[in-house]
Amino acid sequence: MTPSLHLAAFLLAAAATCAAQSIQPVITEYKGAAEGKFAVTNNSLIPMVVVLEPRSFDVDDQGKGLYRDLDPEIHVELSAMSFVLQPQQTHYVFYRASAERLPSWFTVYATFSSPSHSPGVDLRLMLPHTVYLYSKRPFDQTQLQITAINYDATTGHITGTIANQSDSLIRVQSVTPTGPHATGDLGGFPLLPGRKRQVDLAWTASTPPTGLEFHFPGFTLKRPITQAQVLPE
Repeated sequence: MTPSLHLAAFLLAAAATCAAQSIQPVITEYKGAAEGKFAVTNNSLIPMVVVLEPRSFDVDDQGKGLYRDLDPEIHVELSAMSFVLQPQQTHYVFYRASAERLPSWFTVYATFSSPSHSPGVDLRLMLPHTVYLYSKRPFDQTQLQITAINYDATTGHITGTIANQSDSLIRVQSVTPTGPHATGDLGGFPLLPGRKRQVDLAWTASTPPTGLEFHFPGFTLKRPITQAQVLPE
């Protein structure tokens, strides 16, 4: 087998191995302290070593996660820090988490790797389980500010900004455009205290959109599009 065929075979095997690993659920939410579990599954045909590491994170205006060591005021106890998963095996990880101030949030990263190391590239896969600890008081939706909702007919994109001006945490469940033949949406994302998030959705209909809807647990905020232009023919 030629080197190029060796590389192709390795990449195919690597892709199959990556696709076979999973962690469920990906996100959990609690009021106050947390006591829960998540499932780590190895659907591949080879054993995998799994190492767990809790980490804190922030999210920038573009939605990119910025990870760091776990903040000292967040306390996480895991039933295991590492284990070996046999082929087709699922392992449940139990945990308790609390924080000295609320809201707080963190991610438990599960790093998968082969127990045997071979010369060359060692494949590693990281999958997250993210935990949000909410304060028990209700969220004040008047502290949400939505601005600059625009539609650019040249690019076919709807853009806007939503800001959380409170000291509470809330998750946007989805963002959907409105208008004739509206399709598609933007998936959910956390809106951290004192942070803002820029949204960008593609619009493919021949008539312009009329607005955006921001869906939250228990309520929806609707905003019209202030600059809509007809798509060029």
